[in-house]
Amino acid sequence: MDGNRQYARLRICLRAFAVWLIIIAAEIVHGILRAIVLVPWVGEFRSSQIGVFTGSAIILAIAYVSIRWLDASHRSELLLVGTIWLVQTVVFEVLFGRFVMDLPWERLLADYNMLAGGLMPLGLVVLLLSPWIASKLQARSRTHGKQQG
Repeated sequence: MDGNRQYARLRICLRAFAVWLIIIAAEIVHGILRAIVLVPWVGEFRSSQIGVFTGSAIILAIAYVSIRWLDASHRSELLLVGTIWLVQTVVFEVLFGRFVMDLPWERLLADYNMLAGGLMPLGLVVLLLSPWIASKLQARSRTHGKQQG
């Protein structure tokens, strides 16, 4: 890989980290609102299940708004961004849940157990693919705009 390509990848990674900070801030606010509004109404576990879908929508919206700034256009770059977001999110959730919220491992892992109704793996797949999805939606939007203009 030549120097220009390495620099471009580094820039994409740094921008991916910056966007991830926005994603995680939005997800923290989302979690607080979910705890205030949904948990009393439907309970913690059902609220977590619903939160996977609303959180995925938030992530897709942030990816859509930021995808051009990320300057990732090749499939490998888009998957690199998604992988960065995925790894950082899982590490953050485990560290925050375990050491800040003092949650037991059983509680942390419950959201990942699809056999028991945990839907977090679906949310993580959306997170991983959201840069690619956002890129496709942006391209479709630009093509549609040109056709109407």
